[in-house]
Amino acid sequence: MDLEGLTRRLIEKGETEQSIIDRLIQAYKDYKDLRFEEAKKLAKAVLEECKKSDIKNISEPFLKDLLEINKAEVTIGKQGVGCRGAGDFFVHKLITELSETEQKAYLSPSSLDDAGAIRLIDIKDFQGNSYNSEDLIVVSKMEGIHSRLSDFPFICGFHVTRACLRDLYVKGSKPVSIMIDVHLGDDADVGKLFDFMAGVSAISELMNVPITAGSTLRIGGDMVIGNRFVGGISAVGLASKRLLARKNIQPGDKILMTEGAGGGTITTTAIYSGNPEVVKQTINVRFLKACEKILKSDYQEHIRAMCDVTNGGLRGDLYEINYEANCGVVIYEEQVRKLVDPIVFNLLKKINVDYLGVSLDSLLIYCSEGVSNRIVRDLTEIGVKCLEIGEVTNSGEIIMIFKETGKTTILPRFRESAYTKIKQVIGEDTPEVIQFMEENVQQAAQKALEKRKRIIAYIKDS
Repeated sequence: MDLEGLTRRLIEKGETEQSIIDRLIQAYKDYKDLRFEEAKKLAKAVLEECKKSDIKNISEPFLKDLLEINKAEVTIGKQGVGCRGAGDFFVHKLITELSETEQKAYLSPSSLDDAGAIRLIDIKDFQGNSYNSEDLIVVSKMEGIHSRLSDFPFICGFHVTRACLRDLYVKGSKPVSIMIDVHLGDDADVGKLFDFMAGVSAISELMNVPITAGSTLRIGGDMVIGNRFVGGISAVGLASKRLLARKNIQPGDKILMTEGAGGGTITTTAIYSGNPEVVKQTINVRFLKACEKILKSDYQEHIRAMCDVTNGGLRGDLYEINYEANCGVVIYEEQVRKLVDPIVFNLLKKINVDYLGVSLDSLLIYCSEGVSNRIVRDLTEIGVKCLEIGEVTNSGEIIMIFKETGKTTILPRFRESAYTKIKQVIGEDTPEVIQFMEENVQQAAQKALEKRKRIIAYIKDS
């Protein structure tokens, strides 16, 4: 329960102070074992802080500019941010523009790739340049935890850490450090934190990557009550000379895919559909072991790129990859279907979820034709099923060939496949006012960019 957000909303709606205090008292009593007078004292303090921090009371132009939000009048939920579909991709492309600065990364957010990277040789005044560091590339990744796994912290920690390392491996780097940032609601049991850490450190132990740093905070400090758990995992990896980046993909490349049983998304689907037994299928490190096998091979230079099937499922990932690589693909759906864990596939079919639109934790490999069979053989030897599912073209389209219905062009939906009941109620369709929403969102991003320039100029002038 966001007490600050609730209070500000009620003030905007013109509610009386007494009615606001009454609402806050009830919220406190719902979550905490408090006497009425104690809850009332806290409620009054929340209201007082919200009133005093209202920026409508600020008259000084610079301060007002610094603290005010350039609103898009479009909510995160309506835009589908975090829902891994076309609405989310639109916002993330704007975020990449805000991420660009004069100091350029070797692999920047604008690439829309799995991770980012810098070359040590590109870092100004770095003393290590004299020690043959020109071939060393530092790869970094930040991965947010799955929001619906707040009440299942061990598996939450396990899957977010595995996903974070996954994105380092697919760039051709060796993970060397894991860092943790977690925020718990004021009423969360401390045991949640320990259970989460046990899940994180399980992956750390299995993959021999140390945990090096972290931060633990309460969500919103004293202004948020409840037991929600949010945060993320970041990790750093090292690569030498080259990255397996999407921009390397060429027409004619073969596309391979490994068998996937899903991670956080499939776990959430299983738990919230009343099929918890399926969660066991997700407990493995096959993806990471497959990457290690490939990165130790003598044919790595013939691999253009590797990606994981996550954002919006195969449907969404192919769209993003094509956009960055400026290419097209032909995919054989029958081959793809063979690579979905049968128990997971049956669950998705049972609850009417399109398996092409959810994260499967499969590895996509773009490689030259000459090494395709060797990769399939090598991965099969370590118990990882892998098949060729298609090839790269110069069409700019995602062409999927279905055995039953033939060839069709596919695009990501506005949101990923609705894999829980609440998502199915909200739906996957594009809002009718999408043009209005996108225009407003784009204007808000542009205003934020202009604000950044003004604040930088102010600091430099000072």
